[in-house]
Amino acid sequence: MARGIVSNKTAASLAVMAVCATPAVCLAVAPGEAGEMDLSHRMMLLVIQLGLILLAARLGHILFEKIRLPGALGELAAGLVIGPYALGQFAFYGFDYGLFPAAGHGGAVISPELSALSAVAAVVLLFTVGLETDLKLLLRYSLVGGVVGVCGMAASFLLGAAGFMWFSPWLLGHPVGLLAPPCLMLGTVTTATSVAVTARILSEKRKLDSPEGVTILSAAVIDDVLGIILLTVVMGVLTASKATGRIEWSLVGVVAAKAVGVWLGATVIGLIASRKIGVLLKWFGERMSIAIMALAMALLLAGLFEEAGLAMIIGAYVMGLTLSRTDISHVIREKLTPVYALFIPVFFCVTGMRIDLRVLASPPVLVFGAAYAVLALVAKVVGCGLPAMLAGFNLRGAGRIGFGMAPRCEVALIIAGVGLSAGLLGPELLAAVIIMVVVNIVAAPAALAGLFRSPAAGTRRPVPVDTDIAAGRFELATIAMREFFVAKLAGIFESEGFYVHHISRSAGLYQLRKDTTVIDLKSLGTTIEYSCARRDEALVNAAMVEAVAVMEQSIEQLRKPLDARSIQSRLQAPSARGPVVEGIRPYLTVELIEPRLSGRTKTEVIDELLDILVRSGAVKDRDLAHQDVWQREQTLSTGLQHGVAVPHAKTDTVDRLVCAVGISPEGIDFDAMDHEPSTIFILTLSPKDKPAPHVQFMSTISQILNSSGRERVLACETAEQIYAVFTTAPLPERSGG
Repeated sequence: MARGIVSNKTAASLAVMAVCATPAVCLAVAPGEAGEMDLSHRMMLLVIQLGLILLAARLGHILFEKIRLPGALGELAAGLVIGPYALGQFAFYGFDYGLFPAAGHGGAVISPELSALSAVAAVVLLFTVGLETDLKLLLRYSLVGGVVGVCGMAASFLLGAAGFMWFSPWLLGHPVGLLAPPCLMLGTVTTATSVAVTARILSEKRKLDSPEGVTILSAAVIDDVLGIILLTVVMGVLTASKATGRIEWSLVGVVAAKAVGVWLGATVIGLIASRKIGVLLKWFGERMSIAIMALAMALLLAGLFEEAGLAMIIGAYVMGLTLSRTDISHVIREKLTPVYALFIPVFFCVTGMRIDLRVLASPPVLVFGAAYAVLALVAKVVGCGLPAMLAGFNLRGAGRIGFGMAPRCEVALIIAGVGLSAGLLGPELLAAVIIMVVVNIVAAPAALAGLFRSPAAGTRRPVPVDTDIAAGRFELATIAMREFFVAKLAGIFESEGFYVHHISRSAGLYQLRKDTTVIDLKSLGTTIEYSCARRDEALVNAAMVEAVAVMEQSIEQLRKPLDARSIQSRLQAPSARGPVVEGIRPYLTVELIEPRLSGRTKTEVIDELLDILVRSGAVKDRDLAHQDVWQREQTLSTGLQHGVAVPHAKTDTVDRLVCAVGISPEGIDFDAMDHEPSTIFILTLSPKDKPAPHVQFMSTISQILNSSGRERVLACETAEQIYAVFTTAPLPERSGG
C-alpha cells in the first residue's frame, strides 16, 4: 500500500472479495466447457454474473485508489480474477461450467450477453468523454495545444506501431509490416491521454490555470478528437481490407475520406445544431428526462455510425461533443452518474476477463509490454515536449507538458477493447496494453509532480494576464451566512433560467450556466469567490445585492420570533407509539447515573454531570464542554416542566453522543417553563461535525419521562434501578399526567 498501512475499509474490502471467491474455490470440481443452456438458465446466470461483476469491480476500484492508481485498473484486475481464465472457470454445485463459462468452441470466452452489456458501456463512456470536452478551451489555446497534441499523437502512433513491428518476429514467429492490423491498433492505443490523472496533479499543485496546465488540458482535448478520428480511419481501412487479409492501398484513400468525412460532417452539423438540440431537450422540462433523452440520442447515433461502417463509440463521442456546448451538459452528466456507475465497471471488468493469466505472465509478453510502455512514454514526452519548446516554453515547462500528456487509461483501454472485440488484437497484445497503461500511469504523474516542486516558471517569457476574466470575492461573517448566501444565489440564478451545477461538495465548487454565460463559484470557509467573463461581473453583483436584500428581510422577520417555550412544552406530550427504549442503551450505563446529586444550583448540577462524563473518558476538554453547554443554556433554558431538565449542547469535545443522568429529590431552580423546581437531569453532548441522533435521543428521553416514568425514577434508590427504568418500556401515560 502507498502509505504502508492497510485501512479498515481496505481490509473489509479484501474480506468481502475473499467471501465472493469462496464458492468457486471451495466447491470447485474441474474446469468446464459451456454447453447449450436454455434461455431461463442463461438469464439466471447473467443476473448472477452482473451482480458479481459490480461487486468485484467496486472492490477493485476502491483497492486501487487506495494505492493511488486509477480505479479503472482495479475494475480490470477484478475481471481478470473472477473471469473464465481464473476463478470463473471452476465448476461447483449448480454451476456445471463455472460462473463465467466459455461461450462456445469458437474461441470466445465471454458470453454474448456480457459482450452486449460491455458494448453499451463503451457507448456510455465515450458519450461522457464527449460531454466533458471543453471546446472553448480547445479553441482558445488551439494553436499551441494543437501543435503539441498533433506532434504527440503522431510520435505515439509511429513508435507504438513500430514497436510491435520490431518485436513481431519474437512474438509471432514471423515479421509483419507497419500497416499490419495489430501495428495500426497498438499505434492508435498509444495516442490517447488520460487527462483526468494529469488534472488531479495540476489541481493538487494549483497549476490548472498555469501555461503548462492550460496547454496540457487543451492538447489532451485535441488528442481525444484526433484519436477518435484516427480510430475511425483505422477501423474503416481494416474493415474494408478484411476480405483480402491485407491493406488495399487503392481503398485507403476512399475509406479514409469516407470515415473522416462522415465523422467531420456529423460533428460540424452537431455543433451547428447544438443550441437547437439543447432547446429541444429542455422542452422535456424535468432534468432526469433531459438526461435520458440525451442518452437515447447518443445510442441512436452510435448505432447509425456502426451501420455506416464506423465504430459505435465514435457516434457516441460525436453526440457528447455536440451537447458539450449546451448549458445542460452538466445536467446530463449529473443525472447520468448512476448509469455511468453501473455500466462502466462492466466494461472494464469484462475487458479484464478476456485476459489469459498465462499469457500475461509469459516472458515474451512481459518484455514486449515493458518495451511498449517505454516507447509510449518517450513518444509523448519527446513528441509533446519538443514542439512546446518551440512555442515558448523552456526545458522545465516542456518536460511538464510532455509528462503531463503521457498517462493513459480509460480511452486507451476502450480502443484496445474495440480492437479485441473486432479480432484485430489478441489477448497477449491486450496484456501488453495493460502493462503499458500501468507503467505510464505510475511513472508520468510521479515525474510531473517532481517537476512542479520547483516554483520556477516554465515559459521563457512572462505570461500576459487575461483581462477578459473577472474574479472577486465576498467576505462574510460566519459559515452559516456563507451557506445562506450560496443557497440564495443558486435560487436567484435558477429563477433567471440558469442551470446550477454542484461540481464538488468537498471543495465547494459550483458552476452556473445559461447559453454562453458561465460563472464559477467557490464556497469555502466564510468566503464566496467568483470567476466569470468581465461582461458578466455585473450580473454576479446584482444577484448578490438581491441576496443581501433577502437577508435583510429575514433579519427583520426574526424580530418576531416563534414562541420557543410553547414548542418546547410539547416535547413531553404523550406519543401514540411510545418511545423506543433500545435507542437509550448504547449511550447510558450505570456508571453515568448519579442517584443523589450534591449540587444545589444550576451551575453546580451541570458541573457535577460534566464531571461524570469526564471521569468516563467521554469528554476531552471539560472547560470547552462547560462553555458550550452554558452558551446553549443562555439562548433558552433547557428546564422543561414536571421537574425534568435536559441541558445539552453540540461540542467539539466529544466524538459521539454521550449523556449523564442525575437525580435531586429535593429539587433545584433550573428556570423551568412551569417555574417549578427540577428533580431529574439528563445532560447530553453530541459532536458538532459528525452525525449523531441528538434530536431523536432528546425526544425519546422526554417520552420515557412521562408521569409514570417520573414517579418510577424518583422512587429509585440506586443507579441500577434508575438504569432499569430508562431501558425498559415505560408504563402508559396516565390522564392528567
